[in-house]
Amino acid sequence: MSLTSKQRSKLKSIAANIQPVGQIGKEGIGENMLKSFSDCLDARELVKVSILENAEGDPQSLGRELAARLGAECVIVIGRKAVLYRRSPRRNFEHIQLD
Repeated sequence: MSLTSKQRSKLKSIAANIQPVGQIGKEGIGENMLKSFSDCLDARELVKVSILENAEGDPQSLGRELAARLGAECVIVIGRKAVLYRRSPRRNFEHIQLD
């Protein structure tokens, strides 16, 4: 799924008010981290992740790699924060409306 610029814009405005759920440090992206972020995406659909100064690689590529490994969309990377979106598979859940 690829987001349109309008959908990206909406997600960015929602993300402006959320706190990061975790961070990527010098250990990189581990399995436990992936599980934790995946659970957060299932619960919220939109998460923000901090990328620490000591992380190996630049924030843009780490944000894209994390999104790819989670089956999510990397909405945007601003500074050292990545915003990821993935529609939740949950039923009876208030999904983020993208239209």
